[in-house]
Amino acid sequence: MPPRVISLLPSATEVLCAVGGESLLVGRSHECDFPRSIGDLPVLTAARTTATSSAEIDAEVRAALNGGDGEASASASLYHLDADLLVSLKPDVILTQDLCDVCSIDLATVRSIAAGMDDPPAIVSLDPKTLMDVFDDFLKVGAAVDLEQESEVAVVRARDGYWSAVDFVNQYIPGPETLFLEWTDPPFVGGHWTPGLIEEAGGTHSLNTVGSKSRQVTPEDIVAAQPERVIICPCGYDLAAIRRDLPALQAADWWNALPAVAGGDPNAVVMVDGNAMFNRPGPRLVDAFRWLVSWLNDRPEVLPPDFPVESVVTSR
Repeated sequence: MPPRVISLLPSATEVLCAVGGESLLVGRSHECDFPRSIGDLPVLTAARTTATSSAEIDAEVRAALNGGDGEASASASLYHLDADLLVSLKPDVILTQDLCDVCSIDLATVRSIAAGMDDPPAIVSLDPKTLMDVFDDFLKVGAAVDLEQESEVAVVRARDGYWSAVDFVNQYIPGPETLFLEWTDPPFVGGHWTPGLIEEAGGTHSLNTVGSKSRQVTPEDIVAAQPERVIICPCGYDLAAIRRDLPALQAADWWNALPAVAGGDPNAVVMVDGNAMFNRPGPRLVDAFRWLVSWLNDRPEVLPPDFPVESVVTSR
C-alpha cells in the first residue's frame, strides 16, 4: 500500500507535492496552504499566539519562549498539535522540521507522540541551510515515500530553473548592499538560505551570513550597512499584512537615513509575500531566486510570472 503521510511543515508539503506525492497526504498543519488542492485535508496544528502587529507578535513569542531571548524552553511551544487526530490518521511517515522553534511545531513534540503509537511512523525532519540543501530535501522526501525517481526528476527541473537564472548574473561586479527584513518590529534580517540567494543573485548581504539563523539587528546596524536595496519580507506575512505594518516601519527615525529610501529609485524598496516565497524552503525558492536575479540585474526576462512583489513609495 502507498504510505500515508502527514506533513506538519508548509515547505515539506510543497516538496512532497513537487515530487508527485500529493495523493499520499492524509493530514497537514494549519499553515500548509499550497497547493490549494490540499485545503480539505484534516488540520493537526494551531497557533497559540493571537497578536496581529509585528511588535505584538514579537512580544507574545518572547513571552512564550524561555527568558524572552528567542530560545525555546523544554516545555514551551508556540503551536498546539492534535495528538489524538494524528494517531487516528495512522500515518506511515511524518514530515516535520528541526530548523526553527518559532516557525512550526517542534521536533521533540512530534517524536514524543509518535513513540507512543502502536505502529510508530517514520519521522523525516528537514533542516536546510541553503538552496542546494532544499534540493537534497526533494530526494530525502522522495526516498521516504517511495518516489525516488520522481524526486530526481523534480530536482533536475528545479536546478534548471536556478542555473538558467545564474547565467544573467555578472559575478565580477560587486552588487548592491541589500537589506532583507525578515521582521520589522524589532528588525530581523534574513538568515539560513536567504543571504546565499542574495549573493548568488548578484547582491551583497553584509548583515548576516549563509547558514546562520535570522538575527535581530539594531537600527544603527542597518544604517551603518548603507543598503542600496531593501526587501521587506516578514516571515509568514503576505502582502496585505505587510501593508498593514508598513506605516510603522516608515515612521521609524532610521528609515529615511537609508540610501535605498533617500535615493529616489522607485524600485529600490519592495515588499514581497514572504509566506509564499522566501520564508519557505521549498520549490518556490527557485522563483524567489529568479525574481532576485531579475530585480538586482534589471533582467525582466528572468522574472517569474505573477510574482507577489510591490514597490514601496519612498518619498517623504
